[in-house]
Amino acid sequence: MDLLLEVEKAIREQRLAEAGDRIVAAVSGGPDSMAMLHVLFLLMDKLDIRLFVAHLNHGFRGAESEREAETVASYAAKLGLPCEIGRIDMPAIIAETGMNAQAAARERRYAFLHDTAVRYGAGKIALAHHADDQAETVLMRFLRGTGPSGLAGIPVRRTEKKVELIRPLLRIYKSELERHCAKHGIPVCYDSSNGKRDYFRNEVRLDIVPFLRRYNDKLPETLNRLADLMRAEDEWMEAETARLFAKLVRVERDGRSTACSLSANRFAGLHVALQRRLIKLILNYVFSGADLSDFTRIETVRAAILRQRGESLRLDLHDGLKLFREYDTVRFAAADSEAVSYVYGIDQADTVLRIPEAGMELEVRLIEGAEAALLLQKWNIRRRDEAFFDFDHVSFPLTVRSRLPGDRMVPLGLKGTKKVKDMFIDEKVPLAERRRIPHVTDAAGRILWIPGLRRSGHALVSEQTSRVLAMKVRSIRG
Repeated sequence: MDLLLEVEKAIREQRLAEAGDRIVAAVSGGPDSMAMLHVLFLLMDKLDIRLFVAHLNHGFRGAESEREAETVASYAAKLGLPCEIGRIDMPAIIAETGMNAQAAARERRYAFLHDTAVRYGAGKIALAHHADDQAETVLMRFLRGTGPSGLAGIPVRRTEKKVELIRPLLRIYKSELERHCAKHGIPVCYDSSNGKRDYFRNEVRLDIVPFLRRYNDKLPETLNRLADLMRAEDEWMEAETARLFAKLVRVERDGRSTACSLSANRFAGLHVALQRRLIKLILNYVFSGADLSDFTRIETVRAAILRQRGESLRLDLHDGLKLFREYDTVRFAAADSEAVSYVYGIDQADTVLRIPEAGMELEVRLIEGAEAALLLQKWNIRRRDEAFFDFDHVSFPLTVRSRLPGDRMVPLGLKGTKKVKDMFIDEKVPLAERRRIPHVTDAAGRILWIPGLRRSGHALVSEQTSRVLAMKVRSIRG
């Protein structure tokens, strides 16, 4: 196997690097990252890239850690590459914060790599994860419990903080990397902690994989094939779920929080796999600060959406996140977003008012002359998103506001007033929607129109109308 050709092939096929790229190589001093550094160095001119070296000494292993830093710095100098060596006292940080050692080290290491990328104006960071790492990752996730996304393993590329993390060795096994280092006399260090069973990954590498290879001597290759298959299917599922999200989910933002709603009936028509994916995407969209994707929670949400009974349901999903089911509408929202209150004024016609709390904008136009005469011939065509009034019988300024307790209206076609609450109930409008739907009132406080519901009998257009006030609402996102 020609490692140089294999890495070049992977970089070109996966488009991991393009001409002019500035790349930070994360180098620990072990055979994996030292082989990666050497190969990328040999490919610099061919790929037209610039390379920078970064190494972080965590201070876990004293003199051994110092030797690793010195080895990386010395080899980078031999290759004539800029090199950043960082040093931190991770044992002291862990003692102070109480963080998990591996998690804390990873957090500080990636922060250092990103800082280095910024310092050198690099848009990419090359990491030396290889095929054995991939196999171990898939097996670890399987043992701990995961879905298709987890079985897809380590991604060959992903973006983090506007920098792309690339893994050009992900199809190459560790034995090939070690042979490359030996063949080219590349200095390497071996981390003594890799031989200890203090961490789950080490147990998988040292005990579980060798045991399972008794039943399948090609186990790493099998696990890597599984990761390739699952990654392709996972990418397709992600794209399909994103398409359905755009089609089925309504996003509401009020400046403080985000809410999502969708039709339970339309959701029920999806395949169960897409139902689960869509729920996960919605939960992450509404409440990105926590991992809400565990199987039990997803199934609880799915059951709440699919239940046949029509009564209202309120479900606590997480601190501050709730699910509301009312009639056909299912809504995911932060607890403090239930109460929505807004008031806007319109002093004159020919205005477009954006109402983010309602997820819509209201257009108010004055129509005169021939256009008004033409409009009068069809004004009584009922549309839920549009209403027409006799301009000369409307008192400005208009007010566009959220619902108030005790609101009443004189609906077109009825004598006397009717409670707006009862009108919402008759139309089976979910409670969360009622709080957001705008009420357009005139200067006297009379409700002229509730978009999507009813218009009042006030200021009707007639044959005597010369000027028409046209109102129309449109949905907006964000």
